[in-house]
Amino acid sequence: MEVKWYVVRTFSGHENKVKQALEVEMQDNENLKSKIKEILVPTEKVFEVKDGKKRSKTKNFFPGYILVQAELDNQVKEFILRTQSVMGFLGTGKIPNPLQPEEVRRIVGRITQNESTERMETIFRNGDLVKIIDGPFNNFSGTVQEVNEEKMKIRKINFIRLGLKNGKKNRWFYKTTNTRWKS
Repeated sequence: MEVKWYVVRTFSGHENKVKQALEVEMQDNENLKSKIKEILVPTEKVFEVKDGKKRSKTKNFFPGYILVQAELDNQVKEFILRTQSVMGFLGTGKIPNPLQPEEVRRIVGRITQNESTERMETIFRNGDLVKIIDGPFNNFSGTVQEVNEEKMKIRKINFIRLGLKNGKKNRWFYKTTNTRWKS
């Protein structure tokens, strides 16, 4: 049989537990050890700023899934499916579908890329609904139009105010300076 990559569905948040359980069981069984080559939990290191402090955390970019490189026969398939917190394989019916080589390269490339670079995670994204809690626009609500991810600040908010101007809602655009937000 050929060694291929397969996607295993797990309970969200249990990815590392499943990986550890599989690795512990494989240590005792040489036959499984020779058939399962690698188990990957796709994670990336992100930095976020909360309360003015920069914190790093590991974020799973495919929550609820792990990748397994294996020669998948019935023994290996049953071994993986019997592991606690495993829901099954990704595929049609009871037949697991292997990942395409370009998909594997993209996922593994993203994992290795994130080890060498830092990625900032912003709290707000375009289209998020926010309410201003401080400053001249206190108690105004609007949607985020533009975010400066390097400075971790919102640059533009689309405020919605009800008023009659040609029978349409007035929409006010405001470029922000130092205003505090609440989502």
